[in-house]
Amino acid sequence: MASVPILGCLVVAPLALWWFATRGRKDKVNPLGLPLPPGPKPYPIIQNLLDVPLHKSWLVYSEWFKIYGDMVYLRVLGRDILVLRDLKTTNDLLEKRSHNYSDRPPLPMLNDHMGWNFAVASMHYGSLWRRHRRLLHDHFNAGVIKKYRPVQISVARILIRNLLESPSEDSDFSDQIRFTFAAIMMKITYGITVKDKDDEYISCAEEALKGLGEAATPGRFLVDIFPIMKWIPSWIPGAGWKRKAEYWANINTKIINEPFEWVKKQINEGCAVPSICSRLIEELPEEGSLEEEKIVRDVCAITYLGGADTTVSVILSFFLAMCLYPEVQKKAQAELDSVLHGRLPEFTDYPFLPYIQAIAKETLRWNPVAPIAFGHVASEADEYNGYYIPKGTFVLGSVWEIMHDPSAYPNPNSYIPERYLNNNNNNKIDPTIRDPSSAVFGYGRRICPGRFFVHESLFIVIVHILAVFDIKPGVDEDGNEVEVKPNYVTTGVLQYPAPFSCRIIPRSTQAEELIRNSDSVG
Repeated sequence: MASVPILGCLVVAPLALWWFATRGRKDKVNPLGLPLPPGPKPYPIIQNLLDVPLHKSWLVYSEWFKIYGDMVYLRVLGRDILVLRDLKTTNDLLEKRSHNYSDRPPLPMLNDHMGWNFAVASMHYGSLWRRHRRLLHDHFNAGVIKKYRPVQISVARILIRNLLESPSEDSDFSDQIRFTFAAIMMKITYGITVKDKDDEYISCAEEALKGLGEAATPGRFLVDIFPIMKWIPSWIPGAGWKRKAEYWANINTKIINEPFEWVKKQINEGCAVPSICSRLIEELPEEGSLEEEKIVRDVCAITYLGGADTTVSVILSFFLAMCLYPEVQKKAQAELDSVLHGRLPEFTDYPFLPYIQAIAKETLRWNPVAPIAFGHVASEADEYNGYYIPKGTFVLGSVWEIMHDPSAYPNPNSYIPERYLNNNNNNKIDPTIRDPSSAVFGYGRRICPGRFFVHESLFIVIVHILAVFDIKPGVDEDGNEVEVKPNYVTTGVLQYPAPFSCRIIPRSTQAEELIRNSDSVG
């Protein structure tokens, strides 16, 4: 009996030949005869199919940049991929020429089979994308996010109480962090109060983003290369991707529909809690179309998902850094003590805490959540620095390289908040130092609309934790501190700190009393 891999090959091989015959030989028009950007030498027929990195691709690209320069070009069965190394090249194309580089690549697995076509981040550039984007901008631009501060403070104080009540060395403290950001986003988006870390919406968001991380990786699933595979039944060997897609699609459907329908029911009963969703529903015209309602439904879902889990990686990186760099923690706490004088922090403290601001920036930079930015597409053929960029090229900016550029960040693998401060002893943020926001939130017209809100959420959580807790490595059976290593795991294009042992201890009896007496506001 033939093995599963052999049967899978028997299914895929004819599809590969068909695809090559119908698409792979369609050479791109290059009227000036310009060279393509450099890259690994392609094989016959399959071209660079075997070169495409599927695990921690940013590290592979880093090695290629050393060989080929600031632009690396691949071609996989007729699909063009261009990876960009530095901020100048990335901005020149994705920012200054955003009219040509704002579309998204066709990703059948992600959009057609898993249902991520509801998300503005993966949506094709056009009028529908602009309508989604406008709604997000209206609710998350720098001028309106202050109205969310009471919820952010309330949940930050719930977090410190939960951490106090957990074991001092809790291997599951990441669940409390995940709960915090899910609770913030559910309250703001839907007016729903998430009760605890076991809430189903938290686990749904985690699973949905795992699927996103995998499916957004170029070449991860064969259906992205051979779209005709969508007709293969899920029971055929080699079609395991289809069963995965069905699983993730069901999760997305739940996230998109259930909280939205709950808000509609609350509105009809006259007891809706004010939220983004309730406001958008109430603003719909009485004779509004199903399309308008779907836009609201989709915008609310991506608002929740966008802030519920990915920000968790940043805060876990912060905990990891505090274990590895205790001197940073002590310096931050000294700054906090000089400003707070025994109270809990507020947003009004922000201007007086430049070192905390620097910690937030360095945490975003040190190990970015998405080391490779979501891909852009060249809508038309282009030329850059004498190289030809074919129409339809899938363009990736390497956030990892930009955030680890030694010319901008000396000793880039080390966690050094001081790099953002002036050297003239006034301890203010130095505006001449590259801000991590220049890359970690995306580029051009596709930049994350929630970036200002993310900054504020990170700030208020970090200051609350450092004000009342010491973060230390865990200890072994003999009471000796265990070695903590900066290891990360990946779900495709997203990365998270690997589990590590960490003690979260009240700084003093006064700090413990402050936590217990804290009131959640909003």
